[in-house]
Amino acid sequence: MLNKLFRQSDVPPQYRANFIHLYFDIGWFGLLSGSSVNFLNVYAARLGATAFQIGLLGSVGAVVSLFLAIPAGRWLEKRAVGKAVFWTAAIYRIGFALWIPLPWLFGAQDQIWALILIALMMGIPLTGVAVGFNALFASSVPQQYRAHVAGMRNVVLSIMFMFSSVLSGYLLNHLPFPTGYQVVFAIGFFGAVMSTVHLYFIRPLQADLPSAPAPDSISSAASSRRDWRSVLRLEIWKTDYRRSLLVLLGFHVTQYLAIPLFSIYMVHNLRLTDDHIGIGTALFYLAMLFGSMQLRHIVQRLGHKTVTAYGVMGMALYPILMALSSQVWHFYGYSLLGGFVWALVGGAYANYLLENIPDHDRPAHLAWYNMVLNASVLFGSLAGPAIADGIGIGAALIVFGVLRLFAGAAILKWG
Repeated sequence: MLNKLFRQSDVPPQYRANFIHLYFDIGWFGLLSGSSVNFLNVYAARLGATAFQIGLLGSVGAVVSLFLAIPAGRWLEKRAVGKAVFWTAAIYRIGFALWIPLPWLFGAQDQIWALILIALMMGIPLTGVAVGFNALFASSVPQQYRAHVAGMRNVVLSIMFMFSSVLSGYLLNHLPFPTGYQVVFAIGFFGAVMSTVHLYFIRPLQADLPSAPAPDSISSAASSRRDWRSVLRLEIWKTDYRRSLLVLLGFHVTQYLAIPLFSIYMVHNLRLTDDHIGIGTALFYLAMLFGSMQLRHIVQRLGHKTVTAYGVMGMALYPILMALSSQVWHFYGYSLLGGFVWALVGGAYANYLLENIPDHDRPAHLAWYNMVLNASVLFGSLAGPAIADGIGIGAALIVFGVLRLFAGAAILKWG
């Protein structure tokens, strides 16, 4: 099965370089994700961060992106998407280096607020990356290969995430606090640098580049820019694309309502060690690896929308089972289940979105998706902890799991 997935002989030679760099990009990003990103909320929780502070850590970047997503889309329309994504990614990922010296500079609470401030600053270039990368992926991978490349990227991500999360958990258990976290953050920053290097070499396909507008349309476009409605591209909401935006809004809200609660529950309720968390996330990505190996065949049979919908329904089980768990082996069990269903969602939903976007107008459509995503991150990251404070963290996780089930049904019916 792995031989079939990794095989490049079926890929035309003109596409192979892009595909390889996309695989290396996500591989190094997996090193970053399995180390720095994976343990950031855990570090904040061990510093004494409240659920609200962890929610704020995940949402301040979304506040920035809400204001900058539409301007970023306009900015990307006028530039080569490959270079724009590379430079914004390079600036964004400098922020990961700033995590390393924090224990030398500040006390526990000051570190938490410093991390929140860094996240706020990183949100500025991240907006360009978020809006631009899906456009770069679509322009550098022909449509008939997108499921294959997305599945392969998930496989590479899974392998690197497993390796880096287990390694990070081991280091954190054997190095004193907070030195272990500084080492883990340094490993993550190295992965960020290498991922950015490979982004530089990804090139849009010449046949996929949008054609230049006709001369008589240029003057009318220039005059229309003075109209704020044209700047915001509100006409996008009059197309069928709005249904995709609305159902993905529901999905992302239910996704981010629960995320800030996971690290709090793992640290304070389940009392998991860093080693346990590393093993659990490695199991999550092991299951994601096997799910990704099946993704192309499942998508060919059901389509990206249906796979996304059923995957979101499956994601309902993760917070519900977490709320009902009390032992570390429970955590390992639903980590395996969660990894498999995320392979379906993570590999299909971006392609489902791209299927509903005209090829010549990707930045503007993706900017509106980024607005929807970041509104969900902002609302979910702040509302989730607030709801948990009112009804209890276990009850909140169950409620959010049920909402995920409804979100998946909405994608299936109206998406």
